[in-house]
Amino acid sequence: MATTNLSFAPPSYSRFAATNSQIRNPLFTCLPLPSSFSSFFLVRNEASSLSSSITPVQAFTEEAVDTSDLASSSSKLVLVVGGTGGVGQLVVASLIKRNIRSRLLLRDLDKATKLFGKQDENSLQVVKGDTRNAEDLHPSMFEGVTHVICCTGTTAFPSKRWSEENTPEKVDWEGVKNLISALPSSVKRVVLVSSVGVTKSNELPWSIMNLFGVLKYKKMGEDFLRDSGLPFTIIRPGRLTDGPYTSYDLNTLLKATAGERRAVVIGQGDKLVGEVSRLVVAEACIQALDIEFTQGKAYEINSVKGDGPGSDPQQWRELFKAAESK
Repeated sequence: MATTNLSFAPPSYSRFAATNSQIRNPLFTCLPLPSSFSSFFLVRNEASSLSSSITPVQAFTEEAVDTSDLASSSSKLVLVVGGTGGVGQLVVASLIKRNIRSRLLLRDLDKATKLFGKQDENSLQVVKGDTRNAEDLHPSMFEGVTHVICCTGTTAFPSKRWSEENTPEKVDWEGVKNLISALPSSVKRVVLVSSVGVTKSNELPWSIMNLFGVLKYKKMGEDFLRDSGLPFTIIRPGRLTDGPYTSYDLNTLLKATAGERRAVVIGQGDKLVGEVSRLVVAEACIQALDIEFTQGKAYEINSVKGDGPGSDPQQWRELFKAAESK
């Protein structure tokens, strides 16, 4: 895959002096739950403590990305929030592979360079901002954006990653609320990555995972999006597997595979309990952008052993449609 240049805004970027030329920069990394709870639930976009010289775009196999069938790719500009997390990196890598223009909203500009290398600004732009701070979200950041994929998150339980107010309340509630409030009404679709169990936070095992409010705040974020009037799709993954690839580079991400868990199970009504590959979640987010009947709906998603839909749009349409008839 040919790579070009990743452009960044100068460190002195100001929300009051933002111009089109300054829209280049990164935001959230997300965190893993304590291993003792891994059989129940894993919060989105966890950051990894792994160190590697490998890069994220290496995480997709060529069979995992079909660049020919997504509708109107050249007309899209997809804003990715949480693009340095376990799922978010795979979303960005797949968008680059598909030649779909994307813009990352991130807190750490240097991380984008390490993860995605140098990309042409017509392919990948990076803007510096923090969704937890409403004043960071200047309208210029959203100019030209047609679609949004938000996959921010943090750990469910107190950890060092809660430092600097990176808590579920600040990330999953206030951050999502601030982002949704700042988006222009012209956005064609907002895909929000949430979690299974958000409607059952008072039931076991979800009540354990919700001891510090992570499911409550994710549900509040969902509800705010529902009430915003923006066209949306909510993806609720089960426990995340495969990765995270948060310390890898782009080439590594593009070579990632879902192992044996490639078959996809989609449901509605918050009834699914199980695991799902991060690669499957990333693909579901991208596919949902173009499936019109997923608008205004929430879907739970798992993956199991067997052959899956890969990036075939028709197979994904059939999976989402089948979930509605169950």
